[in-house]
Amino acid sequence: MRLLVQRVSRASVDVAGETVGEIGPGLLVLAGFGIEDQDDAPGSPLWDKLLNKLLGLRIFSDENGKMNQSVRDAQGSLLVVSQFTLHADCRKGMRPSFAGFSARPELAETLYHRLVDDLRDRHDGVVATGRFGAEMQVELVNDGPVTILLDSRDFTSG
Repeated sequence: MRLLVQRVSRASVDVAGETVGEIGPGLLVLAGFGIEDQDDAPGSPLWDKLLNKLLGLRIFSDENGKMNQSVRDAQGSLLVVSQFTLHADCRKGMRPSFAGFSARPELAETLYHRLVDDLRDRHDGVVATGRFGAEMQVELVNDGPVTILLDSRDFTSG
């Protein structure tokens, strides 16, 4: 699983001209699932570690202007958007390849919905979403800017 996390002052997702999700201050989370993620099932130690890392990242300013608060501490919201292109292979040619890297749509959709459900269970604030598999327009104001990539492969050993 790859989570591209952006601290935002606001973000929204439109599908066919309709706003399907929007937040004020918080985190925009672009979530991509790879074929290897079927082995890191929801509820596994790795799954839990990644969700705890996301919700615990101290990337919001405290009263002294230091990045010392999590989204929970800052009472921020989450906007979670599926993003299969996070698993693009761009090593050869100019056209990204997804075969053999991105999870099949059925698996990715299951994991995406479970991610959203688990975040809603663990986070007291708003957890808004895009629409899985839809052509979406994402609008955001990146605050900072702060953008962090969380990749499950970075958390497999320790």
